[in-house]
Amino acid sequence: MNRAEPLVLGIETSCDETGIGIVRGRTLLSNTIASSMDEHARFGGVVPEVAARAHLEALQPAIEQAVAEAGIRLADLDAVAVTSGPGLAGALMVGVGAAKALAVSLGKPLYAVNHLVGHIAADILADDSEPLEYPTVALLVSGGHTSLLLVRDLTSDVELLGETVDDAAGEAFDKVARILGLPYPGGPEIDRAAVGGDPDAIRFPRGLSRASDREKHRWDFSFSGLKTAVARWTEQREAEGEDIPMADVAASFREAVVDVLVTKALDACAEHDVPRLLLGGGVIANRRLREVALARAEAAGVTVRIPPLRLCTDNGAMIAALASELIQSGHEPSTLAFGADSTLPVTDIQVARRP
Repeated sequence: MNRAEPLVLGIETSCDETGIGIVRGRTLLSNTIASSMDEHARFGGVVPEVAARAHLEALQPAIEQAVAEAGIRLADLDAVAVTSGPGLAGALMVGVGAAKALAVSLGKPLYAVNHLVGHIAADILADDSEPLEYPTVALLVSGGHTSLLLVRDLTSDVELLGETVDDAAGEAFDKVARILGLPYPGGPEIDRAAVGGDPDAIRFPRGLSRASDREKHRWDFSFSGLKTAVARWTEQREAEGEDIPMADVAASFREAVVDVLVTKALDACAEHDVPRLLLGGGVIANRRLREVALARAEAAGVTVRIPPLRLCTDNGAMIAALASELIQSGHEPSTLAFGADSTLPVTDIQVARRP
C-alpha cells in the first residue's frame, strides 16, 4: 500500500444520500452523490426504510460513476473506507455490507470510520487550504446531528463537548417549515422565506442558554422548545384572526438557531483557549449562519474554517479522506468484525481496528 498518498474509495450511507468518494492522499478525485431526498419529500422527512432501499439501488451505479470520474480501476485502490456510524441503522447496513464485499473481493484493506469525524476530514480536501491546525473546535450541524467537538488530532483524539438533547438544528428547520406550510427540506425554504424579514421581530427562546443550564448543559443544544414556541406563536396569531408575517417569523426563528450555535461554539473556543473554529455539516450551507459565525468570530479573534459547501453535506469523499489520514498516520485496517452502529460515539474514530 502507498502510505504517502493512498488511493481510497469511501462509502457513506448514514442517511438519505448515497455518497461515493475517491481521494489520493488529500487530493479529491471524485465525489459522487445520489440523493433520495425527493422520495422522502412527500413524507415530510426521511423514512429509514425508503432510505435503505434507495441505497441498495444507487450503490453500484454510484461506484461505477465515481471510478469513471476518477479515471482509475477498482484494482488500483489501496483501501476501501465506509461509515460505520452514527446514522440510520438500516441505511448504514447497506453501506457496511457493500464495503465489506468490495474490500474482500479486491483483497484490499478496509477502514470503518466515524461519520461525524468524517465531516471534519472534509476540510483537508479544500483545494487551497492550509493544513488543519490542532487543537480546533468543530461545530457540526446537520439534519440528524448538532455536535460541538474539541479536536486535538483528527485520527486519534476527538472529544465530544456537547450535542443536541432533542431535535438537531436541521430537524428543527424541517419541523418549523412544516408549521409554516413550507415544503421539505426546511433549511433552504426557511432561508428563502426569511428574505426581507426582521430577525429581531420576535424574540424566540434560546434553548439551554440560561445561567442555570451552564453546569449540566453548557455545551449542549436543544431546539425542540424553539420549534414549539414558533408553533404556539403562529397558532395564537391565527386564533386572533391576524395574518402570519412569514418573513419575520422565518428570520426570527433562524436567528434564534444561529445565535445559540455561534454563541456556544465561540464560548467553547474561549474556554479551551482555542482560536480556531471549523464548521461542518449540511446546515452550514445556511447563509445567515455563515455570516454571523464569520463576523462574531472575527470580533473574538477566532479563525473560521469552512469546507467547500459541496463537501459539507454527507458524502463519501470525507470518509475516504479520513481513512487516508488514518493510513498515513500508520493506523492498521479494521477487521471484518464490525457492523452498523447507529449511536457510535464520536470518540470512536475508527472501529474494529486490528491490534
